[in-house]
Amino acid sequence: MTTTGIWGPGTPPVVRRDDSHYDADVAVIGSGAGGATVAWALAATGARVLVVERGGFLPREAANWSPEAVFGDGRYRNAETWHTTAGTPFTPAAHYYVGGTTKVYGASLPRLRESDFEAAEHPDGTSPAWPFPYADLEPYYAEAERLYRVHGRAGQDPTEPARSGPHPHPPVAHAPRIAELAERLRAQGLHPHPLELGIDLREGGTCVRCGTCDGFPCRVGAKSDAETRALRPALRSPTVRLLTHTYVSRLRTGASGRTVTAVEAHRNGHPVTITAGTVVVSCGAVNSAALLLRSAGGAHPGGLGNGSGLVGRNLMLHHNSMLMAVDPRRDPAVFQKTLAVNDYYHAGPHTPRPLGNLQLMGKVHPAAMATAHPHVPRRLLGELADRSVDWWLISEDLPLPGNRVLLGPDGGITLHWRPVNARAHRRLVAAGARMMRRAGHPLVLTHRMGVEHTGHQCGTTVAGHDPARSVLDPYCRSHEVPNLFVVDGGFFPSSAAVNPTLTIVAQALRAARRAVLRDP
Repeated sequence: MTTTGIWGPGTPPVVRRDDSHYDADVAVIGSGAGGATVAWALAATGARVLVVERGGFLPREAANWSPEAVFGDGRYRNAETWHTTAGTPFTPAAHYYVGGTTKVYGASLPRLRESDFEAAEHPDGTSPAWPFPYADLEPYYAEAERLYRVHGRAGQDPTEPARSGPHPHPPVAHAPRIAELAERLRAQGLHPHPLELGIDLREGGTCVRCGTCDGFPCRVGAKSDAETRALRPALRSPTVRLLTHTYVSRLRTGASGRTVTAVEAHRNGHPVTITAGTVVVSCGAVNSAALLLRSAGGAHPGGLGNGSGLVGRNLMLHHNSMLMAVDPRRDPAVFQKTLAVNDYYHAGPHTPRPLGNLQLMGKVHPAAMATAHPHVPRRLLGELADRSVDWWLISEDLPLPGNRVLLGPDGGITLHWRPVNARAHRRLVAAGARMMRRAGHPLVLTHRMGVEHTGHQCGTTVAGHDPARSVLDPYCRSHEVPNLFVVDGGFFPSSAAVNPTLTIVAQALRAARRAVLRDP
């Protein structure tokens, strides 16, 4: 069957035809931050862009804001089981929906620091330099902030990078308790600053500043996720189409191995072939690496574009901990996710070595706490949550070739991951606890996240100039397969210590404009 019908005038943006073959100019595999943004960047070019997503649309429903449904029942967890190399099964923090994992992320959208693009020494090793400086990405950061409606204010964070202009929207106002906390932190010589957030607080915007942000879908569409901010606008173009419920199993090349000639997939259980002049893989760092490994054969016996042997290697997940600081004398803040502290990010007066970032997270609920503390009575968890201020602590995970994505005997995903730079994270947790006790919170509880927390995955298809030491060039094009791009967190040479989403979006804009469109 042919596919002329999916591009005709008046045809629906979400493909309904069940064909065995689809053809496009650009096939984008994955609709998360990288893939949706590439589609948006290409929407006005006239190129026929087919976005391929293995899941469907996450429904807007009352359960979106139910802690019991989201955390207790795992209502929106739809990823397959992954395994560690020790054989331990786990459910990753991956979500297969239109918009990818951004459908449930916390909408924290900071830029990397300028120093993150340079080599840096850490307690347990060296963070490598990137193949381009921060200045090259800065214009795309600015565009990404406009596209994803980022709120923030420059001038208060001592580590903030240079900017070509202000944030497109003012910072989100602090609740009274958080404003008081900010003053107590300043009294310690720290520099708390507004957390950069992608939410719809424009005049007439839909955000209600509820207590369900991190880990929850947004029932009112106020979160700047990839579907809302990039893909839906792209689908208004007659040359962008979306194919849902389509799992891509393999990329096939011609005899020379220099060109992807077909994308093999299954849609609703039926085999499908997709052809395109350019193929953009944006499945997330783990799944993109797994797809390239599954595509081994002929000229690429170790995996597609894997002449360096680095596909799947150097997996980084960040060191992540949750810190609850409880003061029974103070009322809670419903929307507390408005503050961050970077005084421990670089070596300086507060730390001899870089430790990482502290940012307030969405309100912790007893149902979420119960997964980490299953033996604590739910009533007690509720009383703690009612009086807590909740932080998310991030330290840099360093690249290690042995930390990698592997394929199991059945083709499933296996991760070998040993956290690197753990000493820095332990010191960050201790510093955060000390900071909050000094701020008048006598009870501090912490919980360290493990391999199952894969929301910040990166490093598995590293970018660089030397094909022997990298998988992609600085614009995310495969060194070995010129019509193949991998645009997600996999290209990161280092993980830095802040949320990666805005950097993925900025690089997606850069890759689409410079490499796909050949813009200067």
